[in-house]
Amino acid sequence: MLAVLAAIFLVTVLATGRGGRLGPPLRDGVRPILPDDGIGAEDLSALRLAVGVRGYRMDQVDEVLDRLGEELTRREQRTGELEARLAELEARAED
Repeated sequence: MLAVLAAIFLVTVLATGRGGRLGPPLRDGVRPILPDDGIGAEDLSALRLAVGVRGYRMDQVDEVLDRLGEELTRREQRTGELEARLAELEARAED
């Protein structure tokens, strides 16, 4: 029984990072795939990151990625509107 409690304590200490300095993170070989020519809202929505024992809280990362996706969507829509308006003005100027 004492060995089980000691093992639980040790795992808790190591998992929470209270056992001293942590070693370098282990790489799982999976890299997120993002386009080289710019990241859009759809790219961010499709992004999947590897899950590790230690790292950032997934709920917070998901919240930030959702917020960034919404912001990218708004900017893409506004850019499209402005480009359409510019094309309209250029067409009028040619007449």
